Amino acid sequence: MKILSSLFLPLIAVAIFFSSCKTQKAFGYLEDFTDTSGKQVVKYPEPLIKKDDVLSILIYSDAIDQGTTDAMYNAANGGVGGSTQGYVVDLDGNIQFPRLGKIKAQGLTKPQLSEEIRKRLAGQLSNPTVAIRLLNFKITMLGEVARAGPVTLPSEKVTILEAIGLAGDVTLYGMKNDIVVLRQNDSTTEVGKVDLSSKKVFESPYYYLQQGDVVLINPNKNKARLSDQVFNQRLGIAFSIINTIALLYNVFR
Repeated sequence: MKILSSLFLPLIAVAIFFSSCKTQKAFGYLEDFTDTSGKQVVKYPEPLIKKDDVLSILIYSDAIDQGTTDAMYNAANGGVGGSTQGYVVDLDGNIQFPRLGKIKAQGLTKPQLSEEIRKRLAGQLSNPTVAIRLLNFKITMLGEVARAGPVTLPSEKVTILEAIGLAGDVTLYGMKNDIVVLRQNDSTTEVGKVDLSSKKVFESPYYYLQQGDVVLINPNKNKARLSDQVFNQRLGIAFSIINTIALLYNVFR
């Protein structure tokens, strides 16, 4: 009876270990996308300019000497050592533009701001053209990705799939079907959900990410089970050592 009792606890530990090994189904990308010949229409919403955005604004005209135009209007884009400074949208949502003064930028799209500047230049330059680009486009990847943290991009047109690729992909313990996107809109925070396992991701307003978005990849149940398994393994080893000692004691005493 003593020998049987000494084997009872290790059996319980083994049972606990195997009961915790049930895994959650791992979701892939676009699992329900079966029409390989079809085309998926994806709408790109022109993002609105926000506070703290840094804009590159270049002015071109039909003037014979573009250098004069650059000196008068494009100087703010030239930084130290050839870097680009750009125009910062201040806390009031404005930019300060040479010879034009204060211009409201927050809440406008780049084409809208371009048109506003072009109108103000109409009396100063011949057939002015305005090119605007966002310089500090940044998103933040958090949670179950290979490389969490901020990602600064040279392009402001990036999809959530591209962003996850830049972060090294979702880990084995991340949920592809329940991704959270936090989007700051002035004084409010918008929370959206994205399911990367479904083709409906192309219809999501969060398929294209915007400046300052935070993407959260939450852990699945397998991550919690992994911690439980490690604990149960250690517990099982401890029980085995204790009961082996007890067995040897019962045999040789």
